[in-house]
Amino acid sequence: MKRLGVTANLTKPDAPDALRCVAERAAALGLTLVVCDDTARGLPAADCVSPERFPQQVEALIALGGDGTVLRAARLLRGADVPLLGVNLGSLGFLTSVTEPEIARAMEALAEGRCRESRRAVAEARIHRGRRTMGPHCALNDVVIGWGESSRVVHLGLRIDDEEVVRYVCDGLIVSTPTGSTGHSLSGGGPIIHPEAPVFVINPICPHTLSHRPMVIPDASRIEIDIQRSSKRQLFVIDGQDHHRVLQGDRIEIRRGPRPVRLLHPPDYSYFNLLRQKLHLRGSTV
Repeated sequence: MKRLGVTANLTKPDAPDALRCVAERAAALGLTLVVCDDTARGLPAADCVSPERFPQQVEALIALGGDGTVLRAARLLRGADVPLLGVNLGSLGFLTSVTEPEIARAMEALAEGRCRESRRAVAEARIHRGRRTMGPHCALNDVVIGWGESSRVVHLGLRIDDEEVVRYVCDGLIVSTPTGSTGHSLSGGGPIIHPEAPVFVINPICPHTLSHRPMVIPDASRIEIDIQRSSKRQLFVIDGQDHHRVLQGDRIEIRRGPRPVRLLHPPDYSYFNLLRQKLHLRGSTV
């Protein structure tokens, strides 16, 4: 590896120190740093390219910030087959497995090919409005339909592989990848899914009946959600970052995307150890 992409959340107090460490280790390892956004302010010696050319100009990408920075970094890659390493500059995250003091050691493992790789499925969503189709919109974590301009409920019809499943009267709906199962879906009572399991989670937000529970389905399925009745414009949100409006009569189609995101972790990384730390899992006491 010769060219390492870098993106950082410059609002983090520790970002300048972290970028200095990245620059020093890159020089020692003979790596050229490449940037395409405001990270250039913290790495003035890096090669600066356009966002359109960025995925073709890097062999790996390091994201410094939090889980949101990793989600934004995945979008910068635009589906390119480039591995991504997340560095946490705050509290422990589910996507960022390297802490600031571990940057130098993680970069050495990256350069030597010793990092562990986890391939994460992506949800690909399209909005169908009459004869128009908007998308695809790609989500590493989740696609959420909800909120909007008032607290009134929305009526949503769910079909899976062309079969009518259920009609929800609810505040909204979350379709989560396994990676996103520990995010918004978990807050809404959804299950924890191993990030490499080939499934989607469909989780209604505040359904108006106790019979509706989260569903886990194969990610080879085609999910269709009809906005059947709504007295407000709904928000359609991808990974908590990109927002679009959906209207009554719209149909949203969600499938597994063709290209996974390649997340890198240190050689000693353990997903279950991360769960224990992040969720304070303790188990039963005798």
